[in-house]
Amino acid sequence: MSHLTRDIRMSIAELRRDYHARICREIVCIKRGRKGEYPNFADADNATSIAIARGIVDRIAMEIGISDVPAQTAGGRFEEFTRDFLERAFELLQHIRPGAWQYSTKRFISAFDQYAHLADLERAILASQQLSSSLGTDYIARPDIVIGRLPVSDMEINQHYDVLPGNESVARLTPLRSSNSSSPIPILHASISCKWTVRSDRAQNSRTEALNLIRNRKGPLPRIAAVTAEPLPTRLASLALGTGDLDCVYHFALDELREAIQDIKNDDQMDMLRTLIDGRRLRDISDLPFDLAI
Repeated sequence: MSHLTRDIRMSIAELRRDYHARICREIVCIKRGRKGEYPNFADADNATSIAIARGIVDRIAMEIGISDVPAQTAGGRFEEFTRDFLERAFELLQHIRPGAWQYSTKRFISAFDQYAHLADLERAILASQQLSSSLGTDYIARPDIVIGRLPVSDMEINQHYDVLPGNESVARLTPLRSSNSSSPIPILHASISCKWTVRSDRAQNSRTEALNLIRNRKGPLPRIAAVTAEPLPTRLASLALGTGDLDCVYHFALDELREAIQDIKNDDQMDMLRTLIDGRRLRDISDLPFDLAI
């Protein structure tokens, strides 16, 4: 059972508005810099970033509830609120993608079936000072948000039809069948990196984490995505352009971002935004629950 109070009467649009309301109430604040006041997800030294961020805040039209928030706190809250949005939205799609799902933040991938073999390696390294200093544990990713699917019982599998007769020795290795393990663990369905803003180093961290997930798995590859509030499309490009690591990048307010850029008439930023959207590398946060249901 979810830790959230689920209300299936809320639409995806309503959940998106609630998500924005929480962000404005508990993360967004207005700061003062050399170029005047700016929302705290803008670059204080970049006039275009400030103008776009202001336009997004104006279009979201939610009350800003705090005067200041440390950057690390803002990032942690962004992860939490994004996880909650995804859990509530994905619940609306249970008829499309049924299953028992777990939603967590900052959980090591070794807790999931495809990466369970890394737990033994992790223990060996932590037990040896020499190995720990030489290798570290950076390859054991700890994504911002993880979504796991719980294995299913034979009773669930046979709910509508005798798919697995008790006397047949079939399907004995799949992790989806809980009876195949004495201690079944979740299967990693999705790994989501949350970046309140994007700088070159943060983009590289997300890509490195994605490559670790791809290379170290034993089993199906989870969905790998990133969610951000970064206002500059040219910086979004450092995270979104290219293929092979991240499935896609999702903006917390893509429609508002597009309108804000149209308002300031910045052709360079609009051209890059179109490239990212038309190239299927950037989508809105409301698209992510549906993409997770694929």
